[in-house]
Amino acid sequence: MRIAVVGTGAMGSVYAGLLADAGNEVWAVDVWREHIEAIKEKGLRVEGASGDRRVWMKATTIPSEIGLVDLVIIATKTSHVQSAAESIRTLVGNHTTVLTIQNGLGSGETVTTILGQGKVILGVAGGFGASIKAPGHVHHNGWEFVHMGEPHGPATPRVHQVAEIWRRAGFKVTAQDDLKRLIWEKLICNVCYSGICAVLECTIGEVITDCNAWKVGSTCAVEAFQVALRSGVHLSFKDPIQHVQVFGRKIPKARPSVLLDLMAGRPTEIGEINGAIPRAASLYDYSAPYNEVITALVKNKEKQSKL
Repeated sequence: MRIAVVGTGAMGSVYAGLLADAGNEVWAVDVWREHIEAIKEKGLRVEGASGDRRVWMKATTIPSEIGLVDLVIIATKTSHVQSAAESIRTLVGNHTTVLTIQNGLGSGETVTTILGQGKVILGVAGGFGASIKAPGHVHHNGWEFVHMGEPHGPATPRVHQVAEIWRRAGFKVTAQDDLKRLIWEKLICNVCYSGICAVLECTIGEVITDCNAWKVGSTCAVEAFQVALRSGVHLSFKDPIQHVQVFGRKIPKARPSVLLDLMAGRPTEIGEINGAIPRAASLYDYSAPYNEVITALVKNKEKQSKL
């Protein structure tokens, strides 16, 4: 399959590397020129839970160089999804599927607005804990799951086809009939750890073992759980605390992407993760004060990092 991975940061590089190693023709697309040049010159090194390998693939900062592909994977941050979708029009033909995988809410709607109905499927990934070690070098602490599905309704043949391509690359993939549920189940985990890890500059495991940090993180998760129920999402669990503990204990050494972004002086996705909960809560006459405060604290740290 001819694949373009748009946004080859930490997670996107893991996707690109393993899909290319499985024999697909993969293009790595990113605005980070140094990373792209390193991939072109010496391949992409992917190390971590999947092993340690160096994979050769094509790479570019200019999507229009690629031509039509069978599959586009948008792996940018949520805040960059709109510009990414606008940049890939020349990649998308009548038979192209666009798979968008982000944290938080709203990416599918954004991409569909730009590229049209019927092009987009959604993905939810968890348990990776990936980071860029250097240009052309990515590490991931785990690779627990990737779920895929249509924005609305049951999984279609195209979802199953894309899922099979990922399985052949070693990913643990399921084609799902209710992806909205899975998006919220992942988001509940993200709001538990993303904000508090960023504020305290600690790992997921350190949040779990510190009673004060855990009170804040777990309460953020409970608030998100309550919003999901109010919005009619049929979650697969009744205990959000247990849900986030099980998730976090699989990757205790991981630092969430919000913290990694702060450390690197980059804009974070806190507004689309913890910040999404108060906005959604307001639709149901509910409040989410822990998520609101954590969002404000991270935004303040983000502002200070730019000074």
